[in-house]
Amino acid sequence: MNIDYSQFLKMIPEVTLMTILVIAFIADFCSSKASERKWFNPLMCVLMLVHILINLSPVATSTTFGGMYATNASIGVIKSILAVGTLIVMIQAKEWLSRKDTAFKEGEFYMLVVSTLLGMNMMVSANHFLLFFLGLEMASVPMACLVAFDKYRHNSAEAGAKFILTATFSSGVMLYGISFLYAAAGNLYFDDINLTASPLTIMGLVFFFSGLGFKISLVPFHFWTADSYQGAPTTVTGYLSVVSKGAVAFTLCAILMKVFSPMLEYWQYLLFIVIVLSITVANLFAIRQSDLKRFMAFSSISQAGYIMLAVVGDNAMSTTALSYYVLVYVVANMSVFTIISAIEEHNGGVVDMDSYNGLYKTNPKLAFLMTLALFSLGGIPPFAGMFSKFFVFMAALKGADITTTMGGLAYAVVFIALLNTVVSLYYYLLIVKAMFIKHNDNPLPTFTSHANTKLALALCTLGVVAFGVCSFVYNWINVASVG
Repeated sequence: MNIDYSQFLKMIPEVTLMTILVIAFIADFCSSKASERKWFNPLMCVLMLVHILINLSPVATSTTFGGMYATNASIGVIKSILAVGTLIVMIQAKEWLSRKDTAFKEGEFYMLVVSTLLGMNMMVSANHFLLFFLGLEMASVPMACLVAFDKYRHNSAEAGAKFILTATFSSGVMLYGISFLYAAAGNLYFDDINLTASPLTIMGLVFFFSGLGFKISLVPFHFWTADSYQGAPTTVTGYLSVVSKGAVAFTLCAILMKVFSPMLEYWQYLLFIVIVLSITVANLFAIRQSDLKRFMAFSSISQAGYIMLAVVGDNAMSTTALSYYVLVYVVANMSVFTIISAIEEHNGGVVDMDSYNGLYKTNPKLAFLMTLALFSLGGIPPFAGMFSKFFVFMAALKGADITTTMGGLAYAVVFIALLNTVVSLYYYLLIVKAMFIKHNDNPLPTFTSHANTKLALALCTLGVVAFGVCSFVYNWINVASVG
């Protein structure tokens, strides 16, 4: 059998990631001493930056490998956003990886992160359920290893076990749904599946959506999230909350619009219920949290509900709004997790909210940057989070006729989401109150952040401020999505 290797030229993002993976393996194999690893983090960050720059070039619409793999300008933008989030994770991970108990595993960390990103890229470009499932598992298995990376600290092993068990269960549920779809359509290509509403296809839709609901942490599939986020290393928690969630959200959006478009009414009802539950339940539970990582876990569940709002509209604006929201969410959430990680390293591993009392007096810069990121997550103008929520609401309501049942429900769901922004602002302000107002008899001492931490915070803060006022960012995403 002759293989046309020129097909790999249409898979430049995956090829560059494989190259980075090989370089990371060789570099880790050749550097045994700690002194030889000082250049490891800069090397990986530079390679990831090169990967981003290469893939920022316009991507022509094409398919390869029998049509199983597809790419276009919109998919190229999505992959660039995921790569930007991964680069920020790599930059801010340096301080954590410099610890004695993790320094010898630095190479494994980078290889696992790149392997996960490679799986996400395959999943996003999948045009066939088989390739989609392979990409999903390529991302999930290394992610389980990352969650259990600090297996002797902070219940990381327990978090990894819970993650892999729920990932296995959700994959089984999703495959069960795919089997129903195959039985109904006799095909697994997204473009060739022609579904009509029947008990078989409705069951397939429900099981498939439930499986991916676990991956995105939508209510009621969210029960693993808080425990896994709390036990995983903080850097990994940040990666799991933004990059992984964004990739699955993109894929679910694409599959619903491509495969299930004839069953629009059914999955829109499903989305309405899940969105309202996710935003409302997560916000109410977030108020009760004292551990900051569990707090951010419920925040991420709520944000997942807002992300899925973009899918409700099923229009050209949906992909643009979804991509823009994830981009803004990446920089805002990673800014918060970078600060949590920095404080954790100088606070004996403690991440409870009380330890942030009076932070402004001893570390005013970190308190200020944390406030900016939280304001963006809460949707306060003029930060980028306000614009991302605005575009998501617009996408959900575009074309909705309030006089119809579906249109009226869309307006009701958006109204509930708007009310929940007030609730989310309240619990985000609890952290701001702790940092600026609450008194602490034993405040966290003043410390100097690692250079990589400063760089990651600078990039994230720039994104939080600039993405909301620089219209070319949204235009770049919109042109790719519409084109």
